[in-house]
Amino acid sequence: MFNNILKYTIQENDKTVKTILMEKLNFSRRLSKRLERTGKILLNGRPVKLNKSIFAGDELSIEFDEEEDEYKAVDIPIDIIYEDDDLLIVNKQPHTVVHPTRSHLDDTIANGVAYYFKRNNINRKVRFVNRLDMNTSGIVIIAKNPYVHNHLADQMKSNTVEKYYYAIVEGLLRGEGRIDAPIAKLEPDDIIRIVHPSGKECITEYKSEKLLNNMTLVKLKLITGRTHQIRVHLKHIGHPVIGDVLYGSISSLIDRQALHCYQMKFKHPVTMEDLTVTCPVPEDMKKIIDEE
Repeated sequence: MFNNILKYTIQENDKTVKTILMEKLNFSRRLSKRLERTGKILLNGRPVKLNKSIFAGDELSIEFDEEEDEYKAVDIPIDIIYEDDDLLIVNKQPHTVVHPTRSHLDDTIANGVAYYFKRNNINRKVRFVNRLDMNTSGIVIIAKNPYVHNHLADQMKSNTVEKYYYAIVEGLLRGEGRIDAPIAKLEPDDIIRIVHPSGKECITEYKSEKLLNNMTLVKLKLITGRTHQIRVHLKHIGHPVIGDVLYGSISSLIDRQALHCYQMKFKHPVTMEDLTVTCPVPEDMKKIIDEE
């Protein structure tokens, strides 16, 4: 994508604009309608309706308007690990909130990214593809336009994004395995989740990486992506994440849960090339690994 314009060359005959947008480009119905209404869908350079038939060799162009962000721009440092015209990927530090809440109004990743966009004349909204708990560090993906956001959201929902984490857990966890246990929130207002038959399907794969002093460095792969999934699953098998006060106990070694999203693999929504982003383990976890 360049200058907020997405171009796509039609490769088949007798399809409609709507079919191409929704089936080939993963546009939502709502976004397609909005673009049609504002005259932002062009066929060979001219505005076109969604029901228009198109043929191989035609060029479809979609224009995205410049946008003003809803988040207050605050000069908060962000650690960028990847950026192109469509994506911004950052390393979220521990103790940092992704987007504003009642107790964190303007000291979040969203505020820092809004400032970065404004400073660099990127007139886009901040669209988070994934989120991490405040005390979990690692990869957070931001889409620079609604098309990329929709495409990556679909990849997330279909569990085709490979998500890898490192955790330091209590006790010696040897070998590797697969935790297939549904997770539920029994009370609507409760933060805590538990393994329960009424819950949604949740699958986590794990592999022991290093045995420490009555602790284990574990590499994890999320097959599904539920709230608190890793933390609940590791507690379920008797190895809660150290420092996890919600599902385990306070640790003198670290002042948060020792959990870090270190790698993601997915298809780039525009180039359709395989993209792998990696984020180094933070110092507080590294210190435990190196010293124990």
